[in-house]
Order: sequence, then structure tokens, then C-alpha cells
Amino acid sequence: MSKTDKKGRHHLHIELTPAQYRLLAEQAKVCGLSKRAYLVRLMEGTPIRAKPSQEIKDLRWEVHKIGVNINQIARSINAGIARAEDARRGLFLLDQVYELMYKMAQKESLAPGSRMGYNGQNDHGEGAQ
Repeated sequence: MSKTDKKGRHHLHIELTPAQYRLLAEQAKVCGLSKRAYLVRLMEGTPIRAKPSQEIKDLRWEVHKIGVNINQIARSINAGIARAEDARRGLFLLDQVYELMYKMAQKESLAPGSRMGYNGQNDHGEGAQ
């Protein structure tokens, strides 16, 4: 049985080649995790995802803003105070949401390391580059 520290945690020393260490550091950084947190999640089988890029965050914010506008239009339509022009505007905004959602899905599926699995493999079993 190995010794534990005062908090009951075990300490582990491992040796990595420079290439292995670089790979670990890169994959952890892509996911926004420390190397320790990345390894713990791998061992626990917790899904690891890459942090969304700023472009994806911006697209999500744009979709949110459009959704707020659509909700305001829907409220006025339900209250009976909207004009036909308001309804057309709501449908136009909804089309924009669909277009932005499609763009987000494309960008997330093409992002390197977007869905990291065990050993740096993506959902298709391909290794990270």
C-alpha cells in the first residue's frame, strides 16, 4: 500500500518522453484543463471536450440575441398588438438562427480536438494531430 499525504491523496511520479509531455500539455490546454485534471478525467472516463473558440462563443451570443428578439415578437403577437410585418420579421430572425446554428455545428465538428476521447482520439477513432 502506498503512503498518502495528510488529505489522504496519493502522489504519483511518471516519466514521459518530450513528445508525450508535449502531447499531454497540448491536449490539456485545448480542453482548458491542467495536465493533472486532464489525466484524472481520462482515468475516470469523463468525456473531455475542447473549449469552444471565440468564434463559436460569438455565434452563440448572436443566436441568443436573436432568440430574445423572437420572444419579444411572439409576446406581442400573442397579446394581439403585433402587425403582419412583425410576424414576418420573426420568421426572418428564425431563419437567421437556423443559419447560425448550422455554422456552429460545422465549426464544432471541424475544430481540431473538438471532441477528444481516450488517448486523444475523436469520435471517429482518429488520433489528434
